[in-house]
Amino acid sequence: MRRATERAALLAAVPGFERLVLLGDTLELRHGPRRTAMDAALPVLRELGAALGSGREVVLVVGNHDHGLLRGWFERRANGTEPAALGLESAVQWDPREPLGTVAVALEPARVRVAYPGVWLRDDVYATHGHYLDRHHTVPIMERLGAALTVRLAGEPAGGPSRAEDYEAALGPMYAWIDTVAEGGGRRGSGGDGSFQVRAWRALNGADSPGGLRWRALAAAFPAVVAGLNRAGMGPLRANVSAVELRRSGLRALTEALARLEVPDGTHVVFGHTHRAGPLPGDDQAEWGRLINTGSWVHDYGWLSDSPGESPYRPGFAAIVGDSGPPQLVNLLD
Repeated sequence: MRRATERAALLAAVPGFERLVLLGDTLELRHGPRRTAMDAALPVLRELGAALGSGREVVLVVGNHDHGLLRGWFERRANGTEPAALGLESAVQWDPREPLGTVAVALEPARVRVAYPGVWLRDDVYATHGHYLDRHHTVPIMERLGAALTVRLAGEPAGGPSRAEDYEAALGPMYAWIDTVAEGGGRRGSGGDGSFQVRAWRALNGADSPGGLRWRALAAAFPAVVAGLNRAGMGPLRANVSAVELRRSGLRALTEALARLEVPDGTHVVFGHTHRAGPLPGDDQAEWGRLINTGSWVHDYGWLSDSPGESPYRPGFAAIVGDSGPPQLVNLLD
């Protein structure tokens, strides 16, 4: 959203709607100190709030990259009386002295509310960032492995997660560790095309990558590494890390998480997290079922194809939720 032309497209579109849902990772808190992220985000959020005006609503749903915004709220829940279950939607109360409160104030004069882990937009439309899917991913990405390690060390309810609290227990420790590292200055090579995870994915798929021999050795050893992780009880994981399998695994994983959380059958579910928008023309609708992914507004060149304007990872996607019918996926930058 640093690009003025793209920001202008969003600002021109939002006055035509009654409500804007920011579906997680509104702030990037993992690539450096929080103050840096806030300095970059607040001017954009103020523009959004001004464009919406006092007659419209902003719903902020927190994801994994801005999970730290919930720290104060989680601490107050833990220190108070027995808190109500998170469920599928909890109203998040913020303190204006905390980072979440600063974000909420920046979005005024629009009416602001914060919901977690998701929000009901209609009786049959639920929206969530989607990071709980990482507990069930079969592609061995960092957050999947971190959740598996936490579960191995700390345990999990018999039969696996069934409540939002179970997913928070599996994923939250890793989020806290990443946030602590970022606050100290960030990880070497973090972000965008330079991140270790993206470079590893490109190497495992035969794409050119710096480091040549090292990355080829990683690709050769990868199936054995995955087999070892499965034997250690970290799975089920697969050595297939193709773009197709990333999409399919993410969709399967979110479908499982939604079933475990008892999201009713027939509900349309809007999510993000994987950055892969869809379903798009040419996608297999049967793979997607009731899911709609709004992608990401980040130009992540590690994922864009040689034809960025046609890539399912290109920025600009949004879902329009009307009074009835399935949400409609559009791209405001096409």
